[in-house]
Amino acid sequence: MGRQWLEEDVACDLLIANNPAGSRAVLEGLIPGVDVVVQGEADRRKALLVADMDSTMITIECIDELADYAGLKVQVAEVTELAMRGDLDFEQALDARVALLKGLEEQAIDRCHAERLSIMPGAKALVRTMRANGAQCLLVSGGFTRFADKVAAEIGFDRAIANRLEIEGGQLLGTVARPIVGAQAKLDALLETAAALSLPPEKVLAVGDGANDIPMLEAAGLGVAYRAKPRTQAAADARLDHADLSALLYAQGYMRREWVA
Repeated sequence: MGRQWLEEDVACDLLIANNPAGSRAVLEGLIPGVDVVVQGEADRRKALLVADMDSTMITIECIDELADYAGLKVQVAEVTELAMRGDLDFEQALDARVALLKGLEEQAIDRCHAERLSIMPGAKALVRTMRANGAQCLLVSGGFTRFADKVAAEIGFDRAIANRLEIEGGQLLGTVARPIVGAQAKLDALLETAAALSLPPEKVLAVGDGANDIPMLEAAGLGVAYRAKPRTQAAADARLDHADLSALLYAQGYMRREWVA
């Protein structure tokens, strides 16, 4: 087994001769606090990143925090957790949660963004380094455009796809415009973007945490579950439980000195 440090005492390549799938099962959890990504050497650097937003590129679930301004965070967060685990239909759960926000002042959206939203550590380095090396970066969210558009611009994504809250007279109507961006829409966005760029699946990296991310994770050459729910972890090619998102640069073979700050 060969070894090459990507950053001394932080990230290391281990070259394994045979059976990478079996190696993952052996290596995961072998060293406490260390994440493992097992993959082939070919097509390691990806040309397309497709990323979830809530609890992946940002530290919060926007709908839960928005509900807090209506005094309904506990009720909404319970439904969010079940939907992200895959125990509830995502679209039905989204409709039910948004309906509870009917009558909330539109300005609460901007307040929530300003007061609650933080970018996930490593997100900017990941996206900006990949784009600097020619990759396309797409943010796909089951959340809302009023958050996703700003998040995409701040991190550096090429574009964002998300749901649109319907608003009238400065108040939320309690509805979401159709079609809803759920699991199928995320998968479609990945496939359509890859096709437009003439990229095979092997050149695509996808990352997310919820059950509605599973189809896109399975379609990508490298699908990564980031601090994810159990079903998502089981479906992904790799999982990150400890490191921040910059670990996805190490996974692509980028050394620390190559990152775009």
